Amino acid sequence: MNIYCETRDFLDHMFNSCTTAQINEFIPEKRGFRLHGHSTTVALERAFWNVLEAMAQDCGLTVPRLIERVLDGCLVANDKNLSSCLRVICLKYLNIYAMGGTAMRTEDIDTLVA
Repeated sequence: MNIYCETRDFLDHMFNSCTTAQINEFIPEKRGFRLHGHSTTVALERAFWNVLEAMAQDCGLTVPRLIERVLDGCLVANDKNLSSCLRVICLKYLNIYAMGGTAMRTEDIDTLVA
């Protein structure tokens, strides 16, 4: 079942492609981690968690270790908002690595943060 029906542009097309079963991707989900020995909670939409899980798998890391690496890079780029940095990293990953079919390596994380 589609949540939207009228098609005028690419946004309408994306909403038409979204079924009620996919609505969960829009719901924020909090996850708790220990990053560098400190308890941290990160809230992201499920769609971003899916991308982070794919990135972690590509790098041979756990999601917490991937986030720790991103955090280290974000301290230079954006020291105030880890969730924002993670969202941007996910978009960069999708644009650079996932769309080209090129697997990401652990050392590539640093280039995404830069």
